[in-house]
Amino acid sequence: MRIKAEESSAKADELAAKVKTLEQENLAKEQEITSLTHKNSTHEADIEKLEGTNKDLKEQVDRFGHSGSQNEALQRRLQILEEEAEEADKNIRETNDKLRQTDVKAGHYERKVQALESARDQWEEKYEEMSKKYAQVKKELEEFQLEIGNI
Repeated sequence: MRIKAEESSAKADELAAKVKTLEQENLAKEQEITSLTHKNSTHEADIEKLEGTNKDLKEQVDRFGHSGSQNEALQRRLQILEEEAEEADKNIRETNDKLRQTDVKAGHYERKVQALESARDQWEEKYEEMSKKYAQVKKELEEFQLEIGNI
C-alpha cells in the first residue's frame, strides 16, 4: 500500500507538474491571444484609416481625371514643340553649313578677282609700254620719212 501511495504521490506530483506546465502554456497562449487581439484592433483601425485615404485619393483622381485630358493635350503640345525645335535646330545647322560654304566660295572668288585685277594691271602696264614704244617708233618713222624726203 505504501508503494501504491508512493506511486500515487509520484503520479500526483507528475500530474501537478504537468498541470502547472499546462497552466503556464495556457497563460502564455492567453497573453498571445490578448496581444494578437490588440494587433488585430490596431490593424482594423489602420484599415479604416487607409480606406478613408483611399476614398479621398479616388475623389482626387476623379477631380484630376478631368485635368488628365488637359495634361494629355499639354503633353502633345510639348511633343509638337520639341519636334519643331528639333526641326529648327536642323535648319540652323543646314543654314550654318551653307553659310560656311558660301564664305569659302566668297574667299575663292576674292582671290580670283585679285588675280584677275593683277593680270589686268600687268596688261595695262604692257599696253602703256607698247603705246610709248608705238609713239616712239611712229616719231622715228616720221623723222625717217622727213630725212628721206629731204634727200
